[in-house]
Amino acid sequence: MHKSTKTSYVFIVNKSKGSNLGNADVADSFFSRFKGLMMVKNLERSLILKLPSERSRRASGIHMFFMRIPLDVIFADSQKKVVDVVTLDPWTTYTPIAAAKYVIELKKGKLKDSNTEIGDELDFTCETA
Repeated sequence: MHKSTKTSYVFIVNKSKGSNLGNADVADSFFSRFKGLMMVKNLERSLILKLPSERSRRASGIHMFFMRIPLDVIFADSQKKVVDVVTLDPWTTYTPIAAAKYVIELKKGKLKDSNTEIGDELDFTCETA
């Protein structure tokens, strides 16, 4: 479990498709974003990485170093509109096609199950999101 990375607990919905993306923790500090889901064996909840303002496309990229499981990843802008989606394996890196404010790390298969794609609008709320 990744208790040390969570600062808030939220529920994610794809408003465009009316689909449920499940529960997530929010990582909004440098350390919680850095740790992310590294070394997690069983993903109980997704993780939303809230990036600092004014991040460029390149600075919105992520790494999968020290990851033990593959992930579906959604990149969303400040309006919570999906700007990129990808499935990543451990020990890879990825830079999204557009700058993101939120990086949502999900259990592999959630993208397909929810039919989430670029342009979809998401909804999640918490005191830090």
